Amino acid sequence: MPVALITGCSSGIGRALAEKFKAAGYTVLATARKAEDVATLQAAGFTAVQLDVNDGPALGALSEEINQQYGGLDVLINNAGYGAMGPLLDGGVQAMQRQFETNVFAVVGVTRAMFPVLRRSRGLVVNIGSVSGVLVTPFAGAYCASKAAVHALSDALRMELAPFGIRVMEVQPGAIASSFAKNAGHEAEQLLNEQSPWWPLRDGIRSRAKASQDKPTPASEFAAGLLKAVQQDKPPRLVRLGNGSRALPLLANLLPKGLLEKGLMKRFGLSAKL
Repeated sequence: MPVALITGCSSGIGRALAEKFKAAGYTVLATARKAEDVATLQAAGFTAVQLDVNDGPALGALSEEINQQYGGLDVLINNAGYGAMGPLLDGGVQAMQRQFETNVFAVVGVTRAMFPVLRRSRGLVVNIGSVSGVLVTPFAGAYCASKAAVHALSDALRMELAPFGIRVMEVQPGAIASSFAKNAGHEAEQLLNEQSPWWPLRDGIRSRAKASQDKPTPASEFAAGLLKAVQQDKPPRLVRLGNGSRALPLLANLLPKGLLEKGLMKRFGLSAKL
């Protein structure tokens, strides 16, 4: 029975992936950071693991446990992440550091820790990026930058892991029904205050936080598509799934940069002079 480790399974994409892979016959190690989410996963019949993806010693211990119990790891899905929303200068360096710790550094940290068991199984690493790494929008600069970094890291890892028989797939979801927008909205509200120069544009900031739920694709449909891609004899290097996942990168590649920026500024209320 193939073994899959999926991070960030408390809800949304991660939970849907855990369900689809389990139904397909995988032994699924579903991780979550909070104890209450782990308990919920256990009650649903998953092999649930409490894990902070930035905890190096915990990752090392989990890799050793996987080695002892299963002898290898067939699929690693680096899914854990969140969206930091709001003006870049309001969040500053600290917000960027927090965003990159979870969305970028953890991709390297988790994959590094799991390298020995992935090598034993000649496994597959799946990194969940985003179309936001291709089409950059205002009020999501830190998030867009983190997903662009995931794209670059995936390309580098694909080449560096090839000699060991480990493959790398990047996934760029479009709008997927999940709690992402709710959490992104919460992140944005932490920065919104009357002292910010962008306070008059707060409606645009809130609109960007909710944008991921614009006609979203069900998470179960996304998970089914990803499972199908993973199970191919030669898994593709890049998979785009969900509403907007193909159209938005196409716009980013075809439209003149200035025209695209003007459209995005109008969309999120940045056309007026302050």
